[in-house]
Amino acid sequence: MAQETDLQPTNLTDPTYFHKVVDCQWACPAHTPVPEYIRLIGQGRYSDAYMINWVSNVFPGVLGRTCDRPCEPACRRGRVEENNGEKPEPVAICRLKRVAADMKDDVKGRMPTVAARNGKRIACVGAGPASLTVARDLVPLGYEVTVFDGEAKAGGFIRSQIPRFRLPESVIDEETGYILDLGVDFKSSQRVDSMSALMAQGYDAVFVGCGAPRGRDLEIPGRQEVAAHIHIGIDWLASVSFGHITSIAQRVIVLGGGNTAMDCCRSARRLGGADVKVIVRSGFEEMKASPWEKEDAVHEGIPIINFHVPKSFEHQDGKLLGMKFEVVKAVYDEKGRRSLVPTGAPDVFFECDTVLLAVGQENAFPWIERDCGIEFDRWGLPVLGKDTFQSTVPRVFFGGDAAFGPKNIITAVAHGHEAAVSIDLFVNGQETSRRPAPTTNLMSQKMGIHEWSYHNDVSIDTRFKVPWAKAEIALANIRVEVELGFDAATAFREASRCLNCDVQTVFTKETCIECDACVDICPMDCITFTTNGEEADLRTRLNAPALHAGQDLYVSGTLKTGKVMVKDEDVCLHCGLCAERCPTGAWDMQKFLLNTTQAGPQCRDIKIDNRVLETV
Repeated sequence: MAQETDLQPTNLTDPTYFHKVVDCQWACPAHTPVPEYIRLIGQGRYSDAYMINWVSNVFPGVLGRTCDRPCEPACRRGRVEENNGEKPEPVAICRLKRVAADMKDDVKGRMPTVAARNGKRIACVGAGPASLTVARDLVPLGYEVTVFDGEAKAGGFIRSQIPRFRLPESVIDEETGYILDLGVDFKSSQRVDSMSALMAQGYDAVFVGCGAPRGRDLEIPGRQEVAAHIHIGIDWLASVSFGHITSIAQRVIVLGGGNTAMDCCRSARRLGGADVKVIVRSGFEEMKASPWEKEDAVHEGIPIINFHVPKSFEHQDGKLLGMKFEVVKAVYDEKGRRSLVPTGAPDVFFECDTVLLAVGQENAFPWIERDCGIEFDRWGLPVLGKDTFQSTVPRVFFGGDAAFGPKNIITAVAHGHEAAVSIDLFVNGQETSRRPAPTTNLMSQKMGIHEWSYHNDVSIDTRFKVPWAKAEIALANIRVEVELGFDAATAFREASRCLNCDVQTVFTKETCIECDACVDICPMDCITFTTNGEEADLRTRLNAPALHAGQDLYVSGTLKTGKVMVKDEDVCLHCGLCAERCPTGAWDMQKFLLNTTQAGPQCRDIKIDNRVLETV
């Protein structure tokens, strides 16, 4: 008899259950269906793979070169692969995205058709990824979308902050062009300097996607005396990007440990800096920069010096001589909180001619009048609905770095999708917080008794390296792209490393005879038939203890013997051997599809005589 503490059978209709099993898609802010497009790349269907990406993340070519890759640390391959004692590596998801972008055919004819104008006008401030995503979602529905930007070309920080050796301008032009060509009214070189004036123009909704445009300064002794030799990192990168700066002094110090610092040091190296070093307060592992960004800088011969806190800019007669630093160490309290304390070692002096400050970014909204009704919190960020992105002025919405502070491109895209849903609901007189949840679908992959429509052999290959341009070529020109991308053959082999985590193992208890054939054949000891119980205890009683509580167990209803089937989803290879071995077909391999909530009639309530009948 079931006890109150027993685990309930898994609810397979819950959209989040199988979504969490697809670790990469779950971790992606835009919930890109990663295994689906990787399979298509493996089949040579690059245009199809590109369009699946385009629907979710809007900028596959850009993100295939620059994404922060939250999907990759989540990749199951990094947990289950044996790699001769070395740390297993995830599938190169980001670089495969680039393969789809680089090898696709002409996709202009596959862009969405645009409905007749519906009479509603939307203004977007800034032409970065968040605003362009809003435009991409709303223009096809018939909205008249006007995008304002102070620069001549669209892209925002994609264009101004990411160096050309990482992201060629042609890729930005192509992917912003797909959106602008839908019929966006792009007001280039028109910076909005008054929110009140913009709202007075009668737009039905305003979206603010202007990023976090202000880099933090460092006010320590000597800062003002040598101001001409010190540059804010993001402003300096923009000047480099637009060709206003083409050289730099020989000795350069870059302060900061984020991706902006990595872009600054690598750019300085290409502009003539012979002695370029990065100096950061934290330890190397604690730096905010992505691991591959740090690796790339070190690969190019740029030292990263840790645990040094800047104390002063040393100067003489207006000339910068160098910087003085205090040496610190990390100390952790009983709760694991870190503090940096002096080691007592003498201060360290580094000579330099120029300093690039990349110590953080912050939001700046000097153009939004504080009496226009938009409230800001104590950190200077707008007060927003967490899921709606709606401000205290109902028709004004925020997204990207302008909403919750600096993040990354893929997060800005995700914000744009959600804000577009809110704008569509608001303009149609509906509650922005009342929106349908994503829907899911499961489809059997059977093609015969024990054959599947996908290739389910588990590759033993380790992660493939992307070729680089020769150093003497790459470091001589800031516009030479460093990474060359996979060729078709390598892309196929890397794609084959994907474990097809979206092809789910689905169990039917009514046909199970508890023969344990699936238990015997499972290479990861994922499956256990046992008595039910409290979750913490049950996790320890499985054939292989399920220690990752973040991933739910798959638990069946009670079987004929009174036992339940328990499966540890965390380390399943999705190889299908359980389904192939099962004599009764109790196991099936079913492909999971997540349909995210999108702006348009399908997310609105149907109303008749002001009565809500249903959600479509």
